[in-house]
Amino acid sequence: MNIYKVEVLAAMVMLFHLAVCPFTKVEESFNIQAMHDILYHGLDIKSYDHLVFPGVVPRTFLGPMAVSITVAPLVSITNFLQISKFFTQFIVRCCLGAFVLFGVSRFADGVFKKFGSSVKNWFYITMMSQFHFMFYITRPLPNVFALSLVMMALGSWLKQQHGRFIWYSAAACLIFRAELALYLGLVVLMELAVGRLSLIKLLKHAIPSAILFIGSTVLVDSFFWQRWLWPEGEVLWYNIILNKSSAWGTEPFLWYFYSAIPRAMVFSIFLVPLGLYFSPRLRPLIFPAVGFVFLYSILPHKELRFIIYVFPVFNVAVGLALSRLWMNSSKSKMQKLVAVGAVLHLLGNLSMSAGFLYISRHNYPGGVAMRYFHQLTPPHSKVHVHIDVATAQTGVSRFTQLNNNWIYNKTEDLSPGGPDMMSYSHLLIGANSVKDKALYPYKSTHTVELEIHGFDGFKITRNPSAPFSLKMSPKIYILKKKIK
Repeated sequence: MNIYKVEVLAAMVMLFHLAVCPFTKVEESFNIQAMHDILYHGLDIKSYDHLVFPGVVPRTFLGPMAVSITVAPLVSITNFLQISKFFTQFIVRCCLGAFVLFGVSRFADGVFKKFGSSVKNWFYITMMSQFHFMFYITRPLPNVFALSLVMMALGSWLKQQHGRFIWYSAAACLIFRAELALYLGLVVLMELAVGRLSLIKLLKHAIPSAILFIGSTVLVDSFFWQRWLWPEGEVLWYNIILNKSSAWGTEPFLWYFYSAIPRAMVFSIFLVPLGLYFSPRLRPLIFPAVGFVFLYSILPHKELRFIIYVFPVFNVAVGLALSRLWMNSSKSKMQKLVAVGAVLHLLGNLSMSAGFLYISRHNYPGGVAMRYFHQLTPPHSKVHVHIDVATAQTGVSRFTQLNNNWIYNKTEDLSPGGPDMMSYSHLLIGANSVKDKALYPYKSTHTVELEIHGFDGFKITRNPSAPFSLKMSPKIYILKKKIK
């Protein structure tokens, strides 16, 4: 398969995931709001969302700036044509995904140089068959902004371009995700140990890159946050030193190995050991990835996205196994059978990906509620809508606030049924049913405009051909204040 065709196909798979799930969640809130505010508010910092609703720790604006500057000409055209602002959210997420795929292409070039074109093609095919990586690359998370740089760093390492590797690594660690020093630091230690990288060359690149990237993020982010700070330094202190991230949930030490990696790799995980068996040259590539996951497992708070950088590396082993099995398939009927069976695992991956994507589509009731709210309510109506936490965390962003003459409010901790809540013309409230206590204070003062359902697990059916189906339940209610 022509490598350019496979890269175009990867972009199409990315776009499909984005089109099916166009909304964002609370973890992506800072970056999606930052990109909106850069594009629509410019230097009017007082209008930015992060100053009104700051997160637990500050994040850098350098990633959102890079995306916003890239898409600004196209956004100007869409604004001139009066295309829905929500389409701009699609544009910025598409741009972010393109950044990641560019980094993946540089990594794949390194794979080509070290293992050949066949492995590179199978690497891409395997990656596209899996859900989580392709789903996440358009999601505006700090991990995803760092992912592009990590891929370029690893690609440079495979091509033995140590200077570029150090600069890309420094940008990823110092601007976006400090814990990547564990991963990329293992690569540096290994290169120093075998003599491919000298300490002098390391310092020659590491010192100026550290000065440049720390200086850049401090200057830019201090302006946007209106105080002196190094965002990733504060994140490192909060998550690693203070270990405050555990407040968001904890998992067992080996959770990444028995849950996150198998879910992300799906059936491909069984071919990773085979790839290592076929080629000892893979081991230096796999070792830092496994070491990073092991070291990062010390932190009790775990999420799949925290280790997203290792999935492409593991897929190189899968690609090598598939390449070797396919090349040997002509030697005997048994080897041909094994090769066909190995290739068919990709269909299993695709089936799982389709299921994951279908579930994910129903995981954004807040975004769906905002879409229907704008369809139900005449655009010239006098609207002052309150968006509660449950709604804001499941799909609402400033890109979904389409009417400039409406007032959107996300103020938290207001008394249910109190004067403030009663002052709004509409309410978007998270609740499990019309009898939910969250809706009780508005029983006599508001009417239910719409009930939005979302994914709530699985249920067993009596249909042998489809023994399981999605269980959907009410998640968000749109309320309208009665006119006296």
